[in-house]
Amino acid sequence: GAIIDEYANRIVNLHPALLPKFGGVGMWGHNVHEAVLASGEKESGCTVHLVDAGCDTGRILVQKKVPVLPGDTPETLYARIAPEEHKAMVEGVCLLAKSL
Repeated sequence: GAIIDEYANRIVNLHPALLPKFGGVGMWGHNVHEAVLASGEKESGCTVHLVDAGCDTGRILVQKKVPVLPGDTPETLYARIAPEEHKAMVEGVCLLAKSL
């Protein structure tokens, strides 16, 4: 859209999984963590990426990984990922600022 075009390569998104897996329409919040657990993945994490016209398809700036542990629930997995999201967003914004 017009906003994405106007601010190309300057809008970031924080996604609660390791893109390109578990991205796209409907993949937000606990939906992502439920999908990760249902898939049997051994690790998950978060991704900071540039926003483009697609859904979760922009260039990846930062990813942080965490293990998926036996007995995890969406809540326990989220609790492990959340602190990494905070670090990843700071790193992603710093990388973006240095590139402007």
